Amino acid sequence: MLSNILIAISITLMYSAPLTLAAIGGVISEKCGVVNIGIEGMMSIGALAGATVGYFTGNAWLGLLCAGISGGLLALLHAIASINFRADQTVSGLAINLIGPGLAIFLSKYFFDGAALSLPVPSKLPKIINTKLLQDTKFANFNIDISVILALIIVLLTWFIMYKTKWGLRVRATGEHPAAVDTLGVSVYKIRYFCVIISGILAGLGGGTVTLAIISQFTPTAISGQGFIALAAVIFGKWRPFGAYFACLLFGFSQALVVILGGGEINISSSILAMIPYVLTIIVLILFVGRSSAPKASGIPYEKGSR
Repeated sequence: MLSNILIAISITLMYSAPLTLAAIGGVISEKCGVVNIGIEGMMSIGALAGATVGYFTGNAWLGLLCAGISGGLLALLHAIASINFRADQTVSGLAINLIGPGLAIFLSKYFFDGAALSLPVPSKLPKIINTKLLQDTKFANFNIDISVILALIIVLLTWFIMYKTKWGLRVRATGEHPAAVDTLGVSVYKIRYFCVIISGILAGLGGGTVTLAIISQFTPTAISGQGFIALAAVIFGKWRPFGAYFACLLFGFSQALVVILGGGEINISSSILAMIPYVLTIIVLILFVGRSSAPKASGIPYEKGSR
């Protein structure tokens, strides 16, 4: 019994880490007034960059760094379209979701001799608690990799900056009343650019943790909807860092159920098990989307001088 509980906790934390990084990116972007539904595409390109650099360099940390940079570059395209050209942010995000996976598969075929999946990375992100340390104890099935701690640090840091600093106040004000921020001499465009790029970096890191901590290689289905689940976590968490984090734990637990039930004595169809995280996402959105309210200026392009 204890063994199953420890396994469930371990898997929950492992799968919630990439979701948390991506969801916090979504929170930051929406707090400044830019809807970023392109998280899926940014995670995809981050997953490819992390696996590719991790494979060729043998350094998972360098791979994770490049995953974040690649996500940030893709987010820059979204920022240019949404902020400078005042394009519809939903349409721009959808375009990013098409560009990201397509570009990732194209680059995978370029770097890996026509294969749509990368070769396994020689070393994954390190575990801070592993079975080697606990092999002779009742906690032998409990292990946590560094991405779990990284995700928690990002959550705490985001909460502190967003609610305890002057810069965080400006970000939140930009998402609520950008015209008022503009009258104070603060650049709405600069704040939104910075937040959207940070959002992309975090989404890229989330994709990188998938291929560097969970499955150890890029595949076309490595992300498979996790960006959209992260967006659901943003809504479920009411656009707050801790709320999004606990939502990601819930979705991570749904993945743990898939793994545990799939390896259990009860014969359940793999197709039904694969549906669990996505069905849970739909249920959460139905129950909570009407009770959550986004920042007032979220999704509304801002034109300097407008009131």
